Amino acid sequence: MSGPGVRLHIQDHHVVMDNGIVQVTLSNPGGIVTGIRYNGVDNLLEVLNKESNRGYWDLVWSAPGSKGIFDVIQGTCFKVIVQNEEQVELSFTRMWDPSLEGKFVPLNIDKRFIMIRGSSGFYSYGIYEHLNGWPDFDLSETRITFKLRKDKFQYMAMADNRRRILPYPEDRLPGRCQTLGYAEAVLLTNPRDPQLQGEVDDKYQYSCANMDNRVHGWISFNPPVGFWQVTPSDEFRSGGPLKQNLTSHVGPTTLAMFLSGHYAGQDLVPKIRGGESWKKVFGPVYIYLNSAAVGDDPLWLWEDAKIQMMNEVQSWPYYFPASEDFLKSDQRGNISGRLLVLDKFICTDLISANGAYVGLAPPGDAGSWQRECKDYQFWTRADGNGFFTIRNVRPGDYNLFAWVPGFVGDYKFVDFVKITPGSYTELGELVYEPPRDGPTLWEIGIPDRSAAEFYAPDPNPQYINRLFINHPDRFRQYGLWDRYTELYPDADLVYTVGVSDFRKDWFYAQAPRKKEDNTLQGTTWQIKFEVSGVVQGSTYKLRVAIASATLAELQIRVNDPNAGRPLFTSGLIGRDNSIARLGIHGIYWLYNVSIPGSLLIDGTNTIYFTQPRCTSPFQGIMYDYIRLEGPPCEGI
Repeated sequence: MSGPGVRLHIQDHHVVMDNGIVQVTLSNPGGIVTGIRYNGVDNLLEVLNKESNRGYWDLVWSAPGSKGIFDVIQGTCFKVIVQNEEQVELSFTRMWDPSLEGKFVPLNIDKRFIMIRGSSGFYSYGIYEHLNGWPDFDLSETRITFKLRKDKFQYMAMADNRRRILPYPEDRLPGRCQTLGYAEAVLLTNPRDPQLQGEVDDKYQYSCANMDNRVHGWISFNPPVGFWQVTPSDEFRSGGPLKQNLTSHVGPTTLAMFLSGHYAGQDLVPKIRGGESWKKVFGPVYIYLNSAAVGDDPLWLWEDAKIQMMNEVQSWPYYFPASEDFLKSDQRGNISGRLLVLDKFICTDLISANGAYVGLAPPGDAGSWQRECKDYQFWTRADGNGFFTIRNVRPGDYNLFAWVPGFVGDYKFVDFVKITPGSYTELGELVYEPPRDGPTLWEIGIPDRSAAEFYAPDPNPQYINRLFINHPDRFRQYGLWDRYTELYPDADLVYTVGVSDFRKDWFYAQAPRKKEDNTLQGTTWQIKFEVSGVVQGSTYKLRVAIASATLAELQIRVNDPNAGRPLFTSGLIGRDNSIARLGIHGIYWLYNVSIPGSLLIDGTNTIYFTQPRCTSPFQGIMYDYIRLEGPPCEGI
């Protein structure tokens, strides 16, 4: 790269990295980013905040069974790792010893910051290490947070169709807003920008799946400057490609989320137990800065940020981090193969696993990857013919997992996959046989691990975010769960197979009904369907794929809504909180329910889906897909 070399200025209480394009000031030895000078702006970070509340690594941890503690990670030792014309790498460490028990998370933490010649930005990564025999703990969240100047950054972008002017932080204070059903959601009653009056602001409206969470950030119109957080790889983020995380939100705040329980709950909180040793590298992520000439369209900065993001993705794994814990490309391995699907009730031939999600994750049962949160995962999408390649995998023993849009269930390759440095493993053709006992009698929805295809109503006109009007993510409007009672004032949902359309007639979430006295009650949905020639002595199979559940229970009864004991109950499941957090999926569940032919009749049958839990309006179930299979056929 061209441009002046990278310079380092070490002062008593600050360290400055400067490559002539951008200048980054960090506290010494804390390693807090206190200032970012760029394009004539003395500091892009919020100068009204204390220095410790501008750009920082943070975490939430707890001893087992105790309350979480929020910790802005302050280094206690500063060290220059690399210093030359091409690159500077700085280390800010906080080491743990038993005298700190109960005060700090039992981790050695090494925060690294890198600046490269000619680069319009800087990198950061962290190495967390728990040594054998140290105390047990839970790590419920860790991330990098940047708080930008509110007088400059008012336009947020995190997707082509999710970008807009956002409110000022003070618009969320008493007198300017009304808090809604939870603290994160407010109705703007007196915002500084009158155009925003009457809108809902909620940071969860801007969350997205890891696989789509590559670049997000903010634009200042005067001067035209962009501040972008780029995450070039998912390998260090927990929970697989569908795990959702926050991005940018009112503050103006930009987050690099590494670990969180959002849309998952405790399942995605690493629990270090039995004094086990644990080490993980989070990042590097890239903070990219760009600018436009006065008079140019500032929104071009978003287009440029997407191009830079692609450059970063293609450069992964980076060659320049100095820590031996961050493995370079030649220290990693590659794997490829082809995934096919065998479902004889659809086609007697093998079907290409078009667009399958294929990944390597730590060993576990089929589907365990979505709850895995301690180590690394490596995912890709298969092409239209089911061919896949996963590159740059850290050495280790893995299981190969997959799931295929259009089919239920989870695939797991029978053998362990061992990755060694420089290895290239060709697995050949793999065949996934999804759960299937008999022919499809009827189905509701699309098996894609999301409830997005179902009916999300228009929001209450009092609670609108204008961004999501006529938007494919219309489910991100606030308060849609409350509309169920309005749509079904007298009786619960009844879906008639062959007549109803799941896009219009199947509500996106089975949440409690609100009664006239504002108390809540559980709901029972009905699926009505015709059967002729019931085979009394055989078994029918009901497949129920759930896209998300929150402190919910699914009880299934057949033709007798008052049966004291349901044919099936899931028990209490899920802590995803997807209804409140305006998501459309969380943790995936698949239930395979056997229905004896003796429970069915020739003619009209009814299956009752009861969700009885109702202490909160946000309890409930989002369905992915439901299918009834007839008895197994002879000769298939």
